[in-house]
Amino acid sequence: MRCPSQIRIRIASHFAATAILYVLLIVSVTTSIGQTQRSRLVRAPVHPYAASDSHPGPAWFANVAPEAGLTMQNVNGDAASKKYIIETTGSGVAILDYDRDGWPDILLLNGRTLDGEPSPVVHPTNHLYRNNHDGTFKDVTAESGLTASGWAQGVCVGDYDNDGYNDLYITYYGKNRLYHNERNGAFKEVAGPTGVSGNGEAWGTGCAFVDYDRDGKLDLMVANYVQLDLKSLPKPGEGLTCIWKGTPVMCGPRGLPFTTNILYHNLDGKKFEDVSRASGITKTNGHYCFSVSTLDYNRDGWPDIYVACDSTPSILYRNNKDGTFTDVAPDAGVGYDEDGREQAGMGTAIGDYDGDGWPDVFKTNFSDDTSSLYHNNGDGTFTAAIADAGLGLNTQYLGWGTMFLDVDNSGLLDIIIANGHVYPQVDYAHLGSSYREPRLLYQNLGNGKFKDISKNAGPGCTELAPSRGLAVADLWNDGRLSAVINNIDEKPMLLVNLVSNSNHWLGVFTQGTRSNRDGIGTQVTVVAGGRKWLQEVRSGSSYISSSDLRLHFGLGPITTIDHIEVLWPSGMTEHFTVNGVDRFVTLVEGAGSQKPADQ
Repeated sequence: MRCPSQIRIRIASHFAATAILYVLLIVSVTTSIGQTQRSRLVRAPVHPYAASDSHPGPAWFANVAPEAGLTMQNVNGDAASKKYIIETTGSGVAILDYDRDGWPDILLLNGRTLDGEPSPVVHPTNHLYRNNHDGTFKDVTAESGLTASGWAQGVCVGDYDNDGYNDLYITYYGKNRLYHNERNGAFKEVAGPTGVSGNGEAWGTGCAFVDYDRDGKLDLMVANYVQLDLKSLPKPGEGLTCIWKGTPVMCGPRGLPFTTNILYHNLDGKKFEDVSRASGITKTNGHYCFSVSTLDYNRDGWPDIYVACDSTPSILYRNNKDGTFTDVAPDAGVGYDEDGREQAGMGTAIGDYDGDGWPDVFKTNFSDDTSSLYHNNGDGTFTAAIADAGLGLNTQYLGWGTMFLDVDNSGLLDIIIANGHVYPQVDYAHLGSSYREPRLLYQNLGNGKFKDISKNAGPGCTELAPSRGLAVADLWNDGRLSAVINNIDEKPMLLVNLVSNSNHWLGVFTQGTRSNRDGIGTQVTVVAGGRKWLQEVRSGSSYISSSDLRLHFGLGPITTIDHIEVLWPSGMTEHFTVNGVDRFVTLVEGAGSQKPADQ
C-alpha cells in the first residue's frame, strides 16, 4: 500500500515546498446583511501534496498515509483465516474537528483478537490523529482518552449537548460507547450514565445523530447486525450457511439470530430514552443491518432514515412527524433491486447526482451483484437506475464504504467505493474474486450516467487492499476532497487527488441556534449561474463511518454565488448572500433573510 517511488518523491518535494511557504490567516465569514457571523481560525490553505497538471484528470489519487503519519495497524481477529463473522466486517472511520481549530482530524476504529489467540505486541485501540495543518497528523490517542479496546465497529459524530464541541458515538460487538468532548482535548466515556450503551447482546454497526423530532437536541439512531454468541457459533463448513461456492467459509449472517435497531431520544442533553418500540423502529425485524444514512427523501422538512441491510431488504424509515416512523422501503422502491431480489447491502451514500433537487441513494453490495442506485422521483418513490447510469459493472468486487464527492469541483457528484472481500479463501480456491481489491471511482458525466475511471485514477485506486470504512473531507482547507479508508488487518489509506484544475468551490459550515448546534439535518441549496446544488448536513453514512460535517460544493467555472437557501431542522427557512468563492462560509441560524417555512 505504498505509492510508486516516483510519486513518493514528487509528494515529498511538494510537501517541503509548501512547508516553507506555510502561513496562517484568520478568515472572517460574512452574512447576507453584511455583518460578521463568526471569526473562525480557518487557516489559509497550505496545499500539502500539491496538485499539478502532470497527471490526466479529473483525478489521480495517491496514498499518502505513511507520509501523513497515519500508521495505525488494524486488528480484526486472525488476518489469514477468518473463522467467525466478527473477524470480517472491519471498522469505520470518522472525520471531525474535535479541538475546533478549523482543521479536520481523523479517528480510525480498531478491533481486537479472538480470545485464546496471540495478541499483537501493541494493544489494539482506536486511534485519534490531530491535524498538524501541514499535511501530517499527530497521534493523540493517549491524551484524548480514547484508549479502550474492543470490537469497535461504527462511529458517528454530533454535538449531542449543544456545547459547541463534537462528541463521538462508537458501536461495538458488545456495549456501545458515547464519548463526551470535554473541550480540553480529551473525551469522557458516558454511555452508561446517558443510557445509550445498549445491553451488550446486540452487535452494533452503523449509527447517526439525527434530530428526528426537531426539538433542537440530537437524537441517536443505531443499527444492529446480529446477536452473536461465539461459543455456540459453528465453524467454517459446519452448516448450510457456512458454505460459499462449495468452499467452507465463516458462518452468517443467514442462520444467525437477528435483532432490531435502536432509536434513542435526547431528553435534556444529558440523558437519552430508548424509544425504539414507541417510535415504530422495532416493527421492522428480521434484518441484518449495517449502515445508517439520514435524508429528507420526500422534502417535507423532517429527517427520514435509510439503513443498508445484509442479505435482507434495506429499510427506509419515513418520519411521520409525530415521533413515529414507518418502514416504506418496499413501496418507495429502495428495499430490493430492480428485479425484486434481496441484496447484501453494506454502505450507503446520499446525493443529488443529477441536480434535480431531490436526494438519491447509492448502495454497495456483496460480490457477484451490482451496486444499487435509486433515483428519487420527487413523489415519494425511487427508480432503480443502476443499469441506466452505467454502474452495473465490476460485479466481482465486494463494496463497503462509499460516498458521493466532487473530485475535481466540476459541479457534478462522482462516486468513490472501497472494496474488499470477507473470505480469504477466494484467493486460493479461485472463486472469481480477490480478497484484496482496488477502490473504484466513477466520474459523473452530467447526463445521468457515470464512467468508470478507476484504472486511470492513480495508485490510490489501483493498489489492492481489504478496505472497509471510508470518509471524505477537505483536510487542508484548499478545496480538494480527500478520502480516508480503514483497511481490515492492515494500515489505513489517505487518498489525495494530485490533479490540478481551475474549477471553483465553496465550503459551508452550519451553526444552529434554535436547531441543534451542528445543524445536522440542515438542507443547503447553493444557487449560482442558473444552477442549484442541494446537500444535507449528515452524521454517519458511508459504511459505518462519518465524514466531515462541513458541506463541499464544486462550482465548475462559476465565480459568483447568487444566494444560498437554507432550511434548518427547526423549520426556519433563510436566504444568505455570500461574497466570493474558493473559501469557507459559516451560516448561523437566524442571521440570514428569513421567511416562514412550509409546515
